[in-house]
Amino acid sequence: MATKTTRSEKLDIRLTADAKTLLQQAAEVRHKSVSEFVLDSALGAAQDVLNERNVFMLDAGQWTTFLEALDAPPRRHPRLERLLSEPSVFD
Repeated sequence: MATKTTRSEKLDIRLTADAKTLLQQAAEVRHKSVSEFVLDSALGAAQDVLNERNVFMLDAGQWTTFLEALDAPPRRHPRLERLLSEPSVFD
């Protein structure tokens, strides 16, 4: 059973007449209101954008290379070691 959530926020946008007509036609094809169509489309696009930052796909060879890099011992960074061993400006 689906739970109904209350929509309490509003988002206003300005668009051209052509853009509005296009959205109306697409919403009609999907049997949705323009608001439902725009919201569903925008939320899907937003999720895709965020997934690009959090999810990446690798084939078997890339996955093996990735695991090898994770398992490899850390490289020495003398400049970083020096920086971390010096007193901080906050000390």
